[in-house]
Amino acid sequence: MASDASRSRASAAQPSPWHAPTSGTTLVAACFMIFGGAMAIFEGISAIAKDDVFLATRHYVFEFSLTGWGWVHLILGIVIVLAGCAVLSGALWARYFGVFVAGLGAIANFLWIPYYPLWALVLVAVNLFVCWALCHGMHLEADTGRTS
Repeated sequence: MASDASRSRASAAQPSPWHAPTSGTTLVAACFMIFGGAMAIFEGISAIAKDDVFLATRHYVFEFSLTGWGWVHLILGIVIVLAGCAVLSGALWARYFGVFVAGLGAIANFLWIPYYPLWALVLVAVNLFVCWALCHGMHLEADTGRTS
């Protein structure tokens, strides 16, 4: 009996390693990254094809080429999807890279507001949520590692 009690205390002193994919916020962030990246790919393809979906407003603070923005969204969307898949693997570098790429996606969609306002605002919100969720998942991992 004494050996069972000492074994449970020893296992409590050495907590089992915690992996990022088990965190709900990390999994949700990865899924939203894949979703947001796919939506960015679709809007990039649509902009490159010069679809009639987009509204070209005049006299906005900044104006850019629709085709140029299409390529930006297409490439950024592919990178966001790949980063989301890497976050699912649980690599720490993938979470840092995911925060960086999701931040770029939020900025790109903010600048995309003149062309498709509602879609752009939704993707800004998704990308900001991804940044928060990835940072919050890292915060939870740090707190779990300190407690015994």
